[in-house]
Amino acid sequence: MTSARVHSQGTPAEPVVPRRIRVVVVGNPNAGKSTIFNRLTGLSQKVANYPGVTVEKKTGHRKIRELDMEFIDLPGTYSLAAHSPDEMVAVDLLLGHAEGEPPPDLVLQVVDASNLERNLYLLSQVLDLGVPVVVALNMIDIAQARGISIDAEKISSALGASVVPVEGHRGLGFSQLEAVLHDVAARTRVSGFGGPASGPRSLKLHDELHEKVEVLTREVSPLFERAEGRKLHSFEVLRAVIDRGGHAEGRIVKALGQPWLEHFEAVRRAVAGPMELPALEAKVRYGWVRERLVGCVTRTAVRRTTPSERIDRLLTHKVLGFVVFGGVMLLVFQSIFAWAKPLMEGLDGLFQALGAVVEASMSEGALRSLLVDGVIAGVGMIVVFLPQILILFLFIGLLEDCGYMARAAFLMDRIMQKCGLSGKSFIPMLSGFACAVPGIIATRVIEDRRDRLATILVTPLMSCSARLPVYAIFIGTFIPDRSIFVGMGLQGLTLFALYVLGIVTAVMVAWLLRRTLLKGAKAPFVMELPSYKVPALRGVMYRLYERAVAFLLRAGTTILAMAVVVWALAYFPHRGEIAVRHTLERDRVAREVPEGEARLAALAAVSQSEAGDFLRESFFGQAGRAVEPFFRPLGWDWKISMAVLASFPAREVVISTLGIIYNLGQDVDERSNALRDSLKSAVRETDDPVAPGVPVYDVPVALSILVFFALCCQCGATVATIKRESNSWRWAIFAFSYMTALAYVASLILYQVGSRL
Repeated sequence: MTSARVHSQGTPAEPVVPRRIRVVVVGNPNAGKSTIFNRLTGLSQKVANYPGVTVEKKTGHRKIRELDMEFIDLPGTYSLAAHSPDEMVAVDLLLGHAEGEPPPDLVLQVVDASNLERNLYLLSQVLDLGVPVVVALNMIDIAQARGISIDAEKISSALGASVVPVEGHRGLGFSQLEAVLHDVAARTRVSGFGGPASGPRSLKLHDELHEKVEVLTREVSPLFERAEGRKLHSFEVLRAVIDRGGHAEGRIVKALGQPWLEHFEAVRRAVAGPMELPALEAKVRYGWVRERLVGCVTRTAVRRTTPSERIDRLLTHKVLGFVVFGGVMLLVFQSIFAWAKPLMEGLDGLFQALGAVVEASMSEGALRSLLVDGVIAGVGMIVVFLPQILILFLFIGLLEDCGYMARAAFLMDRIMQKCGLSGKSFIPMLSGFACAVPGIIATRVIEDRRDRLATILVTPLMSCSARLPVYAIFIGTFIPDRSIFVGMGLQGLTLFALYVLGIVTAVMVAWLLRRTLLKGAKAPFVMELPSYKVPALRGVMYRLYERAVAFLLRAGTTILAMAVVVWALAYFPHRGEIAVRHTLERDRVAREVPEGEARLAALAAVSQSEAGDFLRESFFGQAGRAVEPFFRPLGWDWKISMAVLASFPAREVVISTLGIIYNLGQDVDERSNALRDSLKSAVRETDDPVAPGVPVYDVPVALSILVFFALCCQCGATVATIKRESNSWRWAIFAFSYMTALAYVASLILYQVGSRL
């Protein structure tokens, strides 16, 4: 029988329709928020980006008894004083103003029990919104180890919110947490709660301040509603007044005009006393927190040095800390660079075998080529990155969960600050030496939007493993193998110089970006050093799963599309006369060459010649000739130009492309003596205006190619990943353009100077 509400007049209301309860999960960084979110939602998670910003949106579902609950995991934050669009996402979602997002029904705040004062500061702001709150008192075991005893019932009564002690990494207390969430959500559904209350309710920072904010809200709210189509919450006006230059102030001024800046300044001047408003807010809120902790928290009389503090004496030491950090980074780097290689080679071999099976089962033609060289090769190009991505995020997850990542960022911050970045930029940039794709994805640990974008834009300058085949073939072929001094040869010095070139350029570009396009107040490096703990493997595995799915479904689709486009450019127009000519040549070989290895070798040579002719006459071949005048000042001919264009899906493809161009087949690699001999003996064609009949390659040309590949963004997967992580094609195109321009200018200077010397 369907239940219905009855109005006081006795008229039946609409039937109560069960709906999904929205629970927003908030908390300080390192409070264990993601661990609790993962335990509550399991694998029922989706990852996306909020519209218009790079902040990640994680949602998950859980049915608790009869209630279907949706959990939204917000980025970790210390307060609701938003100074960037990313931080404002949290405020908008809590206020019910996020684009396409209904208002939350309740908030689950995760609190570090071993650092209550700092964590409850954020709670005091959340309570200002009037949203029902449940507090998950996490890391209760660490608090007890520090001699901190917390009475959950008393603190719940003091705060006016349900408080549940839990141990997220061990899964303790979750049955009680789910029961409390159910009870609060059930009351919320019955009461019909649909968003925050109209204004702050937990405490007053300053009587005159709140009186003026109420007046200001009444004045500005109707104007803002006409301009933006929504009401203005008084919490936003309060934040606009307190946070000079903050996002709330900027949003109102953008909607209503610059004169409103003076309104906010007038309130600040009227209320200003011996301390600025942000300092006053901190004083009042921390005072409020301390009052509520009285009688709820007891500590041992004698404070003992904790194990975390003893470990930090080594790991944050100004000398020994860097030694340990270097060892950890060496392990991470080695794992990405070397340990992933067998898995990557295995996956590559698997897709090659699949391509061979499809090729053998279909007749020759465009469809077979599309499936084998376009789709299967494109999917293989995507999947082959997975081992590196998973290994990198396995280490990052373990280092974050155990507490070491915060120490690493602390150690590197002073160095990274000199180029305008933070300590958190170091690991993504280091990962770029293995592959830019996982390195760019790893920038998600950086909260500041400008720092994250700057790191994304310079990480591809690190010489990744895909550049090594290009380095190997040209250094090994054209750079003399002679000793410079003991233990160091000219070839090794050239390779080292290419790596240094990428690092120095990245530092200079980051410094320039943070002073121009990404100019803005440097976010203060605020980071708590959490207690060391055993990583929650279940949570780490969830994050690995999320990253793999996100890469395959988002960046992967773009990479696959690029691979198919490149295939089409390399295949068409596929002139029939080329096939006829080589068919006649095969018939001649079959008639004139006896059966055996000689005939097989001759037929293979015909097939290689045919592939070379098809490629030279393809749209890529035509494009190579079209852009040759542009690359001629670098010393390149049209064949090099075409190989560079064809290698856009992946840098190392230039080797197989050169193999096809010089009629050696696509199975050559950087160790191929035949390819090296072909490069050495290649001469410029008679219509080449540079110097007809002379060798194409010499040391200046080889160095020009090496420097170009060291600096250019010649990788479709990287461009696709930049688009995905920046949430904009604008930044992806910018990265490709500025790196290509840098590569061209550097190669031009090197070739022109080198050829004259």
